[in-house]
Amino acid sequence: MTEKVLDWNSYKEAALTCASEGIVLLKNDGSLPLAEGMKIAMFGRAQNHYYKSGTGSGGMVNVSHITDIREGLEDSGRVTVDKELAAVYDKWDSENTEYNNLGWGREAWSMEEMPLEEGLVKDASLRCDAAVIVIARTAGEDRDNSAKEGSYYLTAKEKDMIRLVTSVFSKSVVVLNTGNIIDMSFVDEYGPSAVLYVWQGGMTGGTAAADVLTGKVNPSGCLADTVAKELGDYPSDANFGKTGLTDIYKEDIFVGYRYFETFAPDRILYPFGYGLSYTDFAFEDLKLSMDEEDLKISLDVVNRGTVPGKKACLIYVKQPEGKITKPLAVLAAFVKTDIILPGEKSRISMDIPLSRLVSFDDDGRAGLGTGWVLEEGEYEFFAGGSLADSVRAGSYFNEKSYLTEKIEPVAAPVEEFERLTRSGYEKVPLRDERYRDLKERIIPAEIPQTGDKGIKLSDVKAGKNSMDEFVAQLSDEELSLIIRGEGMGSMKVTMGTAGAFGGVSKSLAMKGIPAVCCADGPSGMRIDSGKKAFSLPNGTCLACSFNTDAVEKLFGYTGLEMLSCKADTLLGPGINIHRHPLNGRNFEYFSEDPLLTGLMAAAQVRAMEKNKVTPTIKHFCCNNREKDRRKMNAVVSEKALREIYLKPYEIAVKEGGARSIMTSYNRVNGMFTANNYEHNTVILREQWGYKGIVMTDWWASISRDGKPVEDFSLTEHSVMARSQNDLYMVCHEVEDEFINESDVMEELKKGTCEKISRAELQRSAKNILEFAAETAAFDRLTGDGVRIVHENNPFGEDDVDVTVDKYYDVDNGCEIIVDEDTSDGSDLVFGVTGRIAGEYDMVATGISDLGRLAQIPVTVFITSIPISVMSWNGTDGKEEERHCKFYIFPHSSKSLTVRIHPGRPGVRIVKIKISYSNPLPEHPFGDG
Repeated sequence: MTEKVLDWNSYKEAALTCASEGIVLLKNDGSLPLAEGMKIAMFGRAQNHYYKSGTGSGGMVNVSHITDIREGLEDSGRVTVDKELAAVYDKWDSENTEYNNLGWGREAWSMEEMPLEEGLVKDASLRCDAAVIVIARTAGEDRDNSAKEGSYYLTAKEKDMIRLVTSVFSKSVVVLNTGNIIDMSFVDEYGPSAVLYVWQGGMTGGTAAADVLTGKVNPSGCLADTVAKELGDYPSDANFGKTGLTDIYKEDIFVGYRYFETFAPDRILYPFGYGLSYTDFAFEDLKLSMDEEDLKISLDVVNRGTVPGKKACLIYVKQPEGKITKPLAVLAAFVKTDIILPGEKSRISMDIPLSRLVSFDDDGRAGLGTGWVLEEGEYEFFAGGSLADSVRAGSYFNEKSYLTEKIEPVAAPVEEFERLTRSGYEKVPLRDERYRDLKERIIPAEIPQTGDKGIKLSDVKAGKNSMDEFVAQLSDEELSLIIRGEGMGSMKVTMGTAGAFGGVSKSLAMKGIPAVCCADGPSGMRIDSGKKAFSLPNGTCLACSFNTDAVEKLFGYTGLEMLSCKADTLLGPGINIHRHPLNGRNFEYFSEDPLLTGLMAAAQVRAMEKNKVTPTIKHFCCNNREKDRRKMNAVVSEKALREIYLKPYEIAVKEGGARSIMTSYNRVNGMFTANNYEHNTVILREQWGYKGIVMTDWWASISRDGKPVEDFSLTEHSVMARSQNDLYMVCHEVEDEFINESDVMEELKKGTCEKISRAELQRSAKNILEFAAETAAFDRLTGDGVRIVHENNPFGEDDVDVTVDKYYDVDNGCEIIVDEDTSDGSDLVFGVTGRIAGEYDMVATGISDLGRLAQIPVTVFITSIPISVMSWNGTDGKEEERHCKFYIFPHSSKSLTVRIHPGRPGVRIVKIKISYSNPLPEHPFGDG
């Protein structure tokens, strides 16, 4: 066994670099950086409630501590925070605690703000040199942002706070702790002297914010999205969740700055690529050269100011209008410098492949057939931050239009609509009906079955046998089981993780196939047992850094952390496009730009693969809203798919080497992505050369083309596998006794190949096995694993190395005598298994030696979702009971991780009793 060292101090520094470099300074009238020795008045309840990430699976990372912004400033040693005002906030905060965030997708977008009196603000101004106002927002999975106060818009109390503070303080700084952009009209309305987005920087985000506020770090982030003057200015606004289950992408390729720079520059408040610094930079000696395949731009970045700093350089290309519709300009390359000292310069260069200049012709209008076309004419290049402040870097003239790659259109819509072009609207090209019939597809050759020959997967890896020989051993039952994943909380991998696949049945495991572990991401590992993990900066923050080198370094450490927890793939990054500011999962995703998104994803893939773990990039594709995500239909042209929504995946595959992809819940052009052959086979594998696995999102809907959306299935794995989506994630248990919880065996017995053939199942089996053979799970199984040596671990050895494996069967009820002592505030963690769907009662018996006026809130988490708060008073040493309810859905997951978390020390849980009480209600989580 080899050893690798995970230095958590270095991990933390890498995270701080990304978080601080992603911070975007939008306005500065000289108030920043805060001068050393200043006394700061802090306003806003969020000063002590930093949002480390958004909500849902992408943010549920257990941490021991989150650094808030106030704490970050106090720890900086450069400024002091006014204690008198802080005490007022702390008192109000303690008296206005609400447990109103219970349940999945029920979190509030923001916190109720403390009402401010003018006298309090004026008194603080007499004691302090400057004011820092913190505004915070969250959203996430199953929880879109809303065009309401407290979400996209400021509340009346927040506006009043900014109004009062800016009217009294000469130096007022607004800090936005948000997952993505919000309404920014308050800047002009109230005139704060400085404004910056600090995003959601993970567990150390408050330190990163303080580093920038105090000038320890010079801000170098640039906006990864366009901030428009009004929400209605975004071209997607009329078709974002406002027309039932269908969003028609009428704006086509004109997403974000592609739209605003082309049609509405006057509606831009802050442009894509915009970001201020504490120093001044200039670009000089710009040169453009070309070889056979690539263009190269080189230039000097000069620091003309008085402060050291980094500078992001973005290269835009203005393409000739030609016959194919194009935006005014698109991002073609970017790089960030190292720190440049005042008066010094740094020479940088960027390669620009000609493939970044092409346009997709989805109807052959250029006269060259369909595919990627480089049209004749002049291509002008500009270097800068935003397009508006860029300088010309040179031009390239293409003498003649030519087809760089012939692509047969296979993903066009079937529903008529008009799309936006430079000259108005036009009818979109529609899909050829012949692509709708899966039975006409070429079916791979079947491998004759041989029965078990004793060949192990390690024999294939060692070159003793071929993969075909190994797959020939698999019975129909094993082929049916290998395309299923197990979870959540499968006991065959790390407790509390999202799922397992590969060797999850007894017979598959006996053939030497490892059980591969999936952990939720992308903002760090979600482990529902309560195991701590490093909470990372959110996707938007990472993108705004425009520093792929820093991101790659950070995720190298994440790869080591995954090895330590025996997690083989992180379910992320999410690389959907910021089509609209209200998408709840924008915090997970990177940007409105596909190139920036794709290169960030590729950096994460490269980093993690160095440690033999890998990200699962998601959600393939067009998961651009959360409302009705399991049914909604994204109607989009093939041109927009290719240039905008599929492009990040193509980059991650071709430039990053991605080998695990998750499909989305939604439909695209009428078909669920889980069984979309055109996406999963034709585009991904045949056109891009992808060699990895494809998995569904958890409990995804499947439906044969042409069936009504309501007629979907969770067990029609045949059509899923036929599309070459290899894995259905997840089933409650993958064993022979549950073989008929899928339609595969029934279809094989028919022998008609109408929905699936044995050869197609063998094809998916090979994809899965080839992936599994290159995992750390395989190495562990064959005795060649890696041991992680932890240095400077902030969580304690137990949080990293201890595996919890206590599961209790609740089908007939159970009583758990608790051995652990929770009176010191430590968590109680255990697992439950059940095969009977229904509502269950949990009765906790506890003892507290505190007096009757003591208050101890105890939160009950089921798979990291808070489902109840059991409030204890002191019991004077006597036993008392508290009750709560939870649900088991065995068709989804029969194993659940339970975590009982005391909010403070004082109560010792001595017994847990669990029993079945009622059938599942029709809407266990409400009607939403």
